[in-house]
Parts: sequence; structure tokens; C-alpha cells
Amino acid sequence: MKNGLALTGAVLIAALALAAVAAPLLAPRDPGALDLAGDLEGPSRAHPLGQDELGRDILSRLLYGARASLAVGVIAVGLSLIVGTLVGMLAGYAGGFVDAALMRLVDVLLAFPGILLAIAIAGVLGPSFVNVIIALSLLGWVGFARLVRGQVLSLRERDFVTAARAIGASPARILGRHILPELAPPVMVQATFSVAGFILAESSLSFLGLGPQDMPTWGGMLSEGVDYLLFAPHLSTWPGLAVLVTVLAFNFLGDGLRDALDVKV
Repeated sequence: MKNGLALTGAVLIAALALAAVAAPLLAPRDPGALDLAGDLEGPSRAHPLGQDELGRDILSRLLYGARASLAVGVIAVGLSLIVGTLVGMLAGYAGGFVDAALMRLVDVLLAFPGILLAIAIAGVLGPSFVNVIIALSLLGWVGFARLVRGQVLSLRERDFVTAARAIGASPARILGRHILPELAPPVMVQATFSVAGFILAESSLSFLGLGPQDMPTWGGMLSEGVDYLLFAPHLSTWPGLAVLVTVLAFNFLGDGLRDALDVKV
């Protein structure tokens, strides 16, 4: 609450989430309704943010596009967090061959540029909402795994873990009851930054035509507006600002959480 940027980020994220959930109530028009007579028209009373090349209302499409971007970001991060945390805990606590094998797998995946691998996977699977999540999650978990492994390597040598072993606690109980709660702060911070990264990646895939095809997306709106930048810049301006504000909001919140949860600070 003392960090102004973090509070700003939290308020913006709450507003975006509310707008996405209430899109059917807030949208002034059906996002797919065509009005060829009003194609490329600028902002007006009936269409506050203007109309696209097919006369569709840009504000309505932005609101529905928030659903796609936030859903992809949250779901992909959730899957990546679960897989990465489990792999990192296993590697860090087991050590030895298990640690070496899992970390070499992580190193191999990190050798590929993330967005290029996501483009390849989405291209093979085909453009859809589910396939975008799969493409982002298949590589997204490695960051969580490296973070969690490093934390577990330190935590497993702490006195409270040694005491738990001394009284006969099983490895599963030690990991679940003693180590996992200690992982929450750094994992929360990593998750916040990852949502911003995944939203940007989803917009990039949609811009290239590899995102969801059955719903409006911010990246898809940007792509559609490229050919009209000189005489209808509002087609790309609004979705570009939506991506910018959303990514900044999550980064601001992540910075604030990192400062608040850092015991050194």
C-alpha cells in the first residue's frame, strides 16, 4: 500500500479484470456486428473509440479482447507455475542424478528463443485459444523450475528442515508443509511478471495470425490496423495502448510485491 506504482498496477489490473468479466454488459455493440457504411470512422458518440475496416465497434472489441489476453496470461502462468514448482522442488530436494537430469532438460529448453519456439508450436498445432496456452506453457515452466530449485537448495539446509528430518518426517511432508510455504513469496513475484510476459507473447502470436480466431484479440486488432496506419491510426492505437497499460500494470505490481516480500528490505 505504500508503493504508489504497485498500488496503481493493482488498481489497473482490477479494472481490467472487471471490464473483461463485465464485457457483455459494458460493450456498447456486438463485437462482431458489421457496419460497412461506417468503416474506418473515427471516434463518435455512437462509437467512442471509432470503427474498424468492417465497421465493427473498437471499444466492444477491446473489452472482449481483454478476456482473451487475461485468460491466456492467467491460465498459462497457472499451468507453468504448477509444473515448474513441482519440477524445481523435486530437483532441488532430491539432488544427484535427478537434479542433473531435470536441470539439463531445463537448459535445453532455455537454449531455444522463447517466442520462436511458441510460434513453431502454435504453427504446428494451429491457431486457437487452447493451442496458444499450450505453446506458452510448454516453455513457461522452466523459469519457475530454476527459481524454485535454487530456493529449495538453500531451504533444505535450514534448521527447521533438519529438525523435521530428525523427527522422522517424510520427504513429501517436508516439501509440502515446511518448504512449499517458504517458496510462496518469490513464486508470487515471478508469476506476476510472467503474466505480463505471456500477455505480450499472446499478442505477438495473435498479431502473426496464430492466436484465437473465434474471438477478438488485441494482437489481432493490431494486425488488422497495420494497413490503415496513415489514415486510420485509431485502429492500432487503442489495442496497442491496451497491451502497453496491461503489461505495465503487472510489472508495477510485480515490482511492489518484490519490495514488500523482500526480507532484506
